[in-house]
Amino acid sequence: MAQDKRGDATQANTSVVPTAPPRWQDSVQLRRFGLEVVDGPDKGATVTAEGERCTVGSHPSNDLVLKGDPTVSRFHCELRSTEEGVRIQDMGSSNGTVVDGLRVEDAWLRDGSQIVIGSSSLLFRIGSESVRIDMSGTDGFGELVGRSLPMRRVFGMLSRCAKSEVTVLIEGETGTGKEGAAAAIHTASTRADGPFVVVDCAAIPENLIESELFGHERGAFTGAVSTRKGAFEEAHGGTIFLDEIGELPTDLQPKLLRVLEQRTIRRVGSTQRIPVDVRVVAATNRDLRAEVNDGHFRSDLYYRLAVIRVTLPPLRARGDDFEVLVPTILERLGAGPEEIERFTAKPFLRRLRYGSWPGNIRELRNYLERCLVLDTEMPLHADFAAKEEQPLAVVDASIPYQDARKRAIADFERRYLEALLEQHDQISSAAEAAGLHRVYVHRLLRRHGIKRGD
Repeated sequence: MAQDKRGDATQANTSVVPTAPPRWQDSVQLRRFGLEVVDGPDKGATVTAEGERCTVGSHPSNDLVLKGDPTVSRFHCELRSTEEGVRIQDMGSSNGTVVDGLRVEDAWLRDGSQIVIGSSSLLFRIGSESVRIDMSGTDGFGELVGRSLPMRRVFGMLSRCAKSEVTVLIEGETGTGKEGAAAAIHTASTRADGPFVVVDCAAIPENLIESELFGHERGAFTGAVSTRKGAFEEAHGGTIFLDEIGELPTDLQPKLLRVLEQRTIRRVGSTQRIPVDVRVVAATNRDLRAEVNDGHFRSDLYYRLAVIRVTLPPLRARGDDFEVLVPTILERLGAGPEEIERFTAKPFLRRLRYGSWPGNIRELRNYLERCLVLDTEMPLHADFAAKEEQPLAVVDASIPYQDARKRAIADFERRYLEALLEQHDQISSAAEAAGLHRVYVHRLLRRHGIKRGD
């Protein structure tokens, strides 16, 4: 069958397998670390990290639970062990995280660091023992490819997830490949012969998303001319992938929680409960723990979704992957041998490696496709490089940090939307250029009072 050189018909080429795959170590050893509450209502409480991550907060799902301190957020901060050391990150808490006297959002810790969250003081200690973190010995899992340490850890975790029925939450920036990761889990699981149903929670109008998920009976609402199964029923025996779960309306969150707990659904307009046998995988480009702290996402629903969290690294943290990523993408785009050889030359790959890639894999794919279509090496991020650097908005330090942060984000969103719409006549094309869903762009426009339609 003839296939378009640039089109999606080339999906049959799903991977590039190296002729002599390198032999890699199957694990890394990370230093074990611990925390002790040395002051505050929970004084004496301790925790020793048993993996890469350790979370602190008042919610019961944290590794160190500070339930006696009302000034501690439900998900306050997270500590993460790496080959270079241990980092701490504030999770958008109400009262902030202070390390050795300085308020931080993300910082390295030293042995003996004093961490203050709310009214509690914690002592950080590096242990003498190590914890083993398993990694994949291959350079791919499903349609995902990579040789870097971050991706091989992801492959190892995805492989373990596929062997169980546990609910998985995939996190990562836009364009990092979250749907591909979910599809890979499904394909490698015992449910591979069942359906894989995708629901994009950001692309469905709020008044229709309940029907999309759970179905509806005839006459349940205006336009419901016949009974319709929802995504959960369609996924019976397989996997349902809830993409952009952070966009789920708050009034629908308890209904989804009930489905996760009882494994039954009720169609809109019906009183009958229907059992469903599905594996649930969700994804988000937001930090849902910060959304929980802000009251935008239910903590009990987060607890049910994040049984296992898999975080896909951004492309800028995957410098070692371009040598396998670029030829894989080019082959999937239908490039010929000469084109692949040209666009995998070392000088070209070196330039790609040091790009910023805010759109991650999706942006890289679009860039390589432009290079193929125009038969030339296109400049990196030319649209941004041609513009003069814009000054940052004036910071008002007389208001609380969280208020100032929200104000800055709102200002950025409004200015970005205005600039985006100056370049595109249609919202659909503007959304595609921004790497956003069209419905989400409409929501942003409504939020900022910008009237524009297509």
